[in-house]
Amino acid sequence: MKLHHAHASPFARKVMACAILRGIEGRIEIMVTDPHASPDSLLQDNPLSKVPALVTDDGRAVFDSRVICEYLDNLGEAPPLFPPTGSEARIGAQVRHALADGIMDAAVARRMRFGKPMDDTRLAFIARQKAAVQRGLAVLEQDPPTGFAEKGGLADIGEVAAACALGYLDFRFADEPWRAQHPRLADWFAEVSRLPALARTAPPG
Repeated sequence: MKLHHAHASPFARKVMACAILRGIEGRIEIMVTDPHASPDSLLQDNPLSKVPALVTDDGRAVFDSRVICEYLDNLGEAPPLFPPTGSEARIGAQVRHALADGIMDAAVARRMRFGKPMDDTRLAFIARQKAAVQRGLAVLEQDPPTGFAEKGGLADIGEVAAACALGYLDFRFADEPWRAQHPRLADWFAEVSRLPALARTAPPG
């Protein structure tokens, strides 16, 4: 398999964390890609010019990160990250997955405005994205992941996504500390950050 990947992308990190947890990272060839340059190689596999984008062994293109993670969850022998379809556990995992992805979406959108001229419209947009992140963190703090304590690792896809979201905030918004207001979330993240799936996929810098 081949994976269009950018080291700064929290969504690409989520995919590789899933691959490591499933024990199949050795089957994936990383293709470092700049989606903003829209190279032909990426456009052939994802017309939206976004990473991550996976090409399976039989040549099928799979995107976006949620779809790729679920595809990878059907490979390997490790315990699945997606609970059984229709189960309460799956609904809970997928809701947390969506929340974490939303935090990443808002943070990435805000980051994309860095260095650009500010007017009232852009300032309002940035404030809206920042507020979305803050609300998302508040929800995670009320019901923090517990997979590390219960299972010795990341329990499901929702927890993987939550960890990647927090890692991206540290990476891109280190001057806006979130831990003091979210102590339970901070404690959980400190534990799981040492796991290979997160330690080996941490963004550069």
